[in-house]
Amino acid sequence: MPSLVTPAIPAGSLAATGQPTLAVAGGALLRPWLISDAEAVVEAFRDPAIRRWHVRRADSVEEARGWIRRWQVTWDDETEGHWAVAGAETGTLLGRLSLKAWNLTDGTAEIAYWTMPAARGGGVSPRAVTTVADWALGEGGFHRLELAHSTANEASCRVAVKAGFELEGVRRGAALHADGWHDMHLHGRVARN
Repeated sequence: MPSLVTPAIPAGSLAATGQPTLAVAGGALLRPWLISDAEAVVEAFRDPAIRRWHVRRADSVEEARGWIRRWQVTWDDETEGHWAVAGAETGTLLGRLSLKAWNLTDGTAEIAYWTMPAARGGGVSPRAVTTVADWALGEGGFHRLELAHSTANEASCRVAVKAGFELEGVRRGAALHADGWHDMHLHGRVARN
Protein backbone atom coordinates (compact mmCIF):
# COMPACT_ATOMS: atom_id res chain seq x y z
CA MET A 1 0.00 0.00 0.00
CA PRO A 2 1.54 3.37 -0.99
CA SER A 3 2.41 5.78 1.80
CA LEU A 4 1.37 9.42 1.81
CA VAL A 5 4.53 10.47 3.67
CA THR A 6 8.20 10.31 2.84
CA PRO A 7 10.07 8.32 5.51
CA ALA A 8 11.93 10.49 8.01
CA ILE A 9 14.98 8.28 7.47
CA PRO A 10 15.37 6.76 3.99
CA ALA A 11 15.78 2.98 4.07
CA GLY A 12 19.41 2.00 3.63
CA SER A 13 20.86 5.36 4.66
CA LEU A 14 22.02 4.34 8.15
CA ALA A 15 23.36 0.98 7.01
CA ALA A 16 25.28 2.71 4.21
CA THR A 17 27.11 5.03 6.61
CA GLY A 18 27.99 2.33 9.14
CA GLN A 19 27.68 2.55 12.89
CA PRO A 20 29.60 5.53 14.22
CA THR A 21 32.03 5.58 17.11
CA LEU A 22 31.16 8.58 19.27
CA ALA A 23 33.33 10.43 21.76
CA VAL A 24 31.66 11.02 25.13
CA ALA A 25 32.70 13.94 27.32
CA GLY A 26 34.74 12.90 30.33
CA GLY A 27 36.97 10.34 28.63
CA ALA A 28 34.54 7.69 27.40
CA LEU A 29 33.79 6.31 23.97
CA LEU A 30 30.71 4.75 22.40
CA ARG A 31 31.94 2.07 20.02
CA PRO A 32 30.45 -0.98 18.31
CA TRP A 33 30.67 -4.18 20.36
CA LEU A 34 33.55 -6.60 19.93
CA ILE A 35 33.38 -10.36 20.50
CA SER A 36 36.24 -9.85 22.98
CA ASP A 37 33.79 -7.88 25.19
CA ALA A 38 31.90 -11.08 26.07
CA GLU A 39 33.63 -11.74 29.39
CA ALA A 40 32.87 -8.19 30.55
CA VAL A 41 29.19 -8.64 29.56
CA VAL A 42 28.99 -11.79 31.69
CA GLU A 43 30.58 -9.85 34.57
CA ALA A 44 28.03 -7.04 34.11
CA PHE A 45 25.11 -9.45 34.36
CA ARG A 46 26.43 -10.81 37.65
CA ASP A 47 25.37 -7.47 39.10
CA PRO A 48 21.95 -7.75 40.79
CA ALA A 49 20.89 -4.24 39.68
CA ILE A 50 21.57 -4.94 36.00
CA ARG A 51 19.67 -8.23 36.21
CA ARG A 52 16.80 -6.57 38.09
CA TRP A 53 16.17 -3.79 35.60
CA HIS A 54 17.08 -5.70 32.42
CA VAL A 55 15.41 -9.00 33.39
CA ARG A 56 18.13 -11.12 31.81
CA ARG A 57 21.20 -13.00 32.87
CA ALA A 58 24.24 -14.20 30.98
CA ASP A 59 25.11 -17.75 31.95
CA SER A 60 28.28 -18.12 29.89
CA VAL A 61 30.83 -16.29 27.77
CA GLU A 62 29.53 -18.16 24.73
CA GLU A 63 26.00 -16.88 25.41
CA ALA A 64 27.35 -13.32 25.69
CA ARG A 65 29.20 -13.80 22.39
CA GLY A 66 25.85 -14.71 20.83
CA TRP A 67 24.29 -11.51 22.15
CA ILE A 68 27.20 -9.49 20.77
CA ARG A 69 26.93 -11.17 17.37
CA ARG A 70 23.26 -10.17 17.25
CA TRP A 71 24.09 -6.63 18.40
CA GLN A 72 26.67 -6.37 15.61
CA VAL A 73 24.23 -7.13 12.77
CA THR A 74 21.27 -5.00 13.83
CA TRP A 75 22.83 -1.81 12.44
CA ASP A 76 23.04 -3.24 8.93
CA ASP A 77 19.47 -4.54 9.34
CA GLU A 78 18.43 -1.00 10.35
CA THR A 79 16.52 -2.24 13.36
CA GLU A 80 18.76 -1.27 16.30
CA GLY A 81 22.12 0.17 17.25
CA HIS A 82 24.15 -1.16 20.19
CA TRP A 83 27.24 0.49 21.62
CA ALA A 84 29.73 -0.51 24.25
CA VAL A 85 30.50 2.42 26.54
CA ALA A 86 34.24 2.13 27.12
CA GLY A 87 37.04 4.15 28.65
CA ALA A 88 38.64 6.11 25.79
CA GLU A 89 42.16 5.49 27.12
CA THR A 90 41.79 2.08 28.79
CA GLY A 91 39.10 0.38 26.70
CA THR A 92 37.53 -0.83 29.97
CA LEU A 93 33.83 -1.60 29.60
CA LEU A 94 31.79 1.01 31.47
CA GLY A 95 28.34 0.11 30.19
CA ARG A 96 26.01 -0.48 27.30
CA LEU A 97 23.83 1.88 25.33
CA SER A 98 21.21 0.80 22.81
CA LEU A 99 19.09 2.66 20.33
CA LYS A 100 16.39 0.07 19.65
CA ALA A 101 12.98 -0.40 18.02
CA TRP A 102 13.76 1.79 15.03
CA ASN A 103 10.83 3.06 13.00
CA LEU A 104 12.42 4.71 9.97
CA THR A 105 9.14 6.07 8.60
CA ASP A 106 8.36 8.00 11.79
CA GLY A 107 12.03 8.50 12.70
CA THR A 108 11.59 7.06 16.18
CA ALA A 109 13.65 4.82 18.45
CA GLU A 110 14.00 3.86 22.11
CA ILE A 111 17.07 4.27 24.30
CA ALA A 112 18.15 1.65 26.84
CA TYR A 113 21.35 1.42 28.88
CA TRP A 114 23.14 -0.11 31.82
CA THR A 115 26.29 0.86 33.67
CA MET A 116 28.94 -1.36 35.22
CA PRO A 117 28.93 -1.08 39.04
CA ALA A 118 32.47 0.39 39.13
CA ALA A 119 31.44 3.16 36.69
CA ARG A 120 28.32 4.32 38.53
CA GLY A 121 28.09 7.72 40.16
CA GLY A 122 30.53 9.49 37.85
CA GLY A 123 28.01 10.68 35.27
CA VAL A 124 29.03 8.35 32.45
CA SER A 125 25.43 7.24 31.77
CA PRO A 126 23.89 10.70 31.35
CA ARG A 127 26.82 11.77 29.16
CA ALA A 128 26.58 8.64 27.00
CA VAL A 129 22.79 8.94 26.64
CA THR A 130 23.15 12.64 25.75
CA THR A 131 25.83 11.81 23.16
CA VAL A 132 23.72 9.18 21.41
CA ALA A 133 20.57 11.30 21.60
CA ASP A 134 22.36 14.32 20.13
CA TRP A 135 23.76 12.17 17.32
CA ALA A 136 20.43 10.40 16.63
CA LEU A 137 18.34 13.59 16.62
CA GLY A 138 20.93 15.37 14.49
CA GLU A 139 23.12 13.48 12.05
CA GLY A 140 21.16 10.23 12.47
CA GLY A 141 17.95 11.84 11.24
CA PHE A 142 15.64 10.55 13.99
CA HIS A 143 12.72 12.76 14.98
CA ARG A 144 11.80 11.36 18.41
CA LEU A 145 13.53 9.21 21.03
CA GLU A 146 11.84 7.54 23.97
CA LEU A 147 13.35 6.28 27.19
CA ALA A 148 11.32 4.11 29.56
CA HIS A 149 12.23 2.79 33.00
CA SER A 150 10.47 1.35 36.02
CA THR A 151 9.06 4.04 38.28
CA ALA A 152 11.01 2.27 41.06
CA ASN A 153 14.32 2.86 39.25
CA GLU A 154 15.17 6.33 40.52
CA ALA A 155 18.74 6.22 39.15
CA SER A 156 17.43 5.74 35.59
CA CYS A 157 15.02 8.60 36.07
CA ARG A 158 17.93 10.88 37.05
CA VAL A 159 19.87 9.77 33.94
CA ALA A 160 16.91 10.50 31.67
CA VAL A 161 16.36 13.98 33.10
CA LYS A 162 20.09 14.87 33.00
CA ALA A 163 20.18 13.76 29.34
CA GLY A 164 17.35 16.14 28.44
CA PHE A 165 14.48 13.62 28.25
CA GLU A 166 11.26 15.14 29.53
CA LEU A 167 8.98 13.01 31.68
CA GLU A 168 5.82 12.54 29.62
CA GLY A 169 3.81 10.20 31.80
CA VAL A 170 3.40 6.78 33.34
CA ARG A 171 2.54 3.61 31.45
CA ARG A 172 0.69 1.53 34.06
CA GLY A 173 1.65 -2.14 34.40
CA ALA A 174 3.76 -1.89 31.24
CA ALA A 175 6.72 -4.17 31.99
CA LEU A 176 7.08 -7.54 33.66
CA HIS A 177 10.06 -7.81 36.00
CA ALA A 178 11.07 -10.77 38.18
CA ASP A 179 9.11 -9.26 41.09
CA GLY A 180 5.95 -8.58 39.06
CA TRP A 181 4.47 -5.90 36.83
CA HIS A 182 6.00 -2.44 36.95
CA ASP A 183 4.63 0.94 36.04
CA MET A 184 7.04 2.64 33.64
CA HIS A 185 7.99 6.28 33.35
CA LEU A 186 8.01 7.42 29.73
CA HIS A 187 10.51 10.15 28.85
CA GLY A 188 10.96 11.69 25.40
CA ARG A 189 13.24 13.96 23.39
CA VAL A 190 12.21 15.41 20.05
CA ALA A 191 14.42 16.90 17.35
CA ARG A 192 14.36 20.64 17.08
CA ASN A 193 13.29 21.48 13.53
